[in-house]
Amino acid sequence: MSTCPAAVDTGVVRRGYSASGGAEHYLLRFAEALRAARGAPVLFASGEWPAEAWPHGGILRVGGHSPMAFANALQSLDPGRYCRILFSLERVLSCDVYRAGDGVHRAWMQRRARFESPWRSALRNLNPKHREVLQLEHRLFAKGGARHIIANAQFVADEILRHYGCPADRITVVPNGIPPQSPAPPGIRDTLRATMDLVESDFLILFAGSGWDRKGLRFAMEAVGRMPAASRARLIVAGRGRASEFRGASRTSFLGPVNNLAHWMSASDAFVLPTLYDPFSNACLEALAAGLPVVTTSANGFSEIIRPGEEGSVLEDPSDIATLAAELTRWADPVRRRDIRPRLLALAAQYSIDRNLKSTIQVLDSIRN
Repeated sequence: MSTCPAAVDTGVVRRGYSASGGAEHYLLRFAEALRAARGAPVLFASGEWPAEAWPHGGILRVGGHSPMAFANALQSLDPGRYCRILFSLERVLSCDVYRAGDGVHRAWMQRRARFESPWRSALRNLNPKHREVLQLEHRLFAKGGARHIIANAQFVADEILRHYGCPADRITVVPNGIPPQSPAPPGIRDTLRATMDLVESDFLILFAGSGWDRKGLRFAMEAVGRMPAASRARLIVAGRGRASEFRGASRTSFLGPVNNLAHWMSASDAFVLPTLYDPFSNACLEALAAGLPVVTTSANGFSEIIRPGEEGSVLEDPSDIATLAAELTRWADPVRRRDIRPRLLALAAQYSIDRNLKSTIQVLDSIRN
């Protein structure tokens, strides 16, 4: 176990580690802001988190290879001996503030069941991991395990209320934020489009992310395939996934994981994410900051910040291929995209990571006081 200063102000919890993980990047930025405001936090993490990847306070290692085992190990460690306020990005048994960045697992399981066979849903319900997550969720939301909850979208807050009866005054909505976006290199749009034999009049639609089934890639591919030939639509898919399971669409190309997603956004004309469930897609927010209209669903917290039909499109049903194709076709008009671009950039500027971090620290201060 690594050492840490006794009774620092704030402890943060994160199980697991991925160098490219969005939660890890968020936690590092949060720790920087916290360090400036309240002093360096201590990290409660499993053994995967490299010491060199946490340049802040100390690290306390927590065992456990499953969600419940980790939660029990953290409880046994008694975090209160090391910090005054415990802020968790993980479902645990108890904490002062829980950031529900993954949404509500019970709601996701129910939503997912609408789009898969009954036997697959039944098999998933038997998975002990899902049972453990639901037990921890119940402890946090229904039993007061979390003194306060941060939801990144109103629909997530509403799901917590609906499924667990959590008092509304225990929930604060703090939308996601993104860091300042660097301008694309001059000429990168033409360069990347040329690699795909595209001309400026072609309508290039970007889909990005992992977990392609949940994010609705099949729906996007089918919808682009139904768009009128006159739209000259093409779909590109960026991210890690089994492309071999999604072959067969002549208008779709797979880029694989990319390190320069912002470059591909500058080469694209619109962004699509017909997701089954996404508490708040950062990729959609990044697309907005790139001046792209976003076509997504009401099951994405991002949809709450745009006006449907004006800054993007919002579908109720991701599997409604006809409506999805029609909405994408509406954005194939280059004049419409040009006219809306300044408004998209201005809207995205309101959702900075600095604003998110400030609001999150304010929640911790309210608990502290």
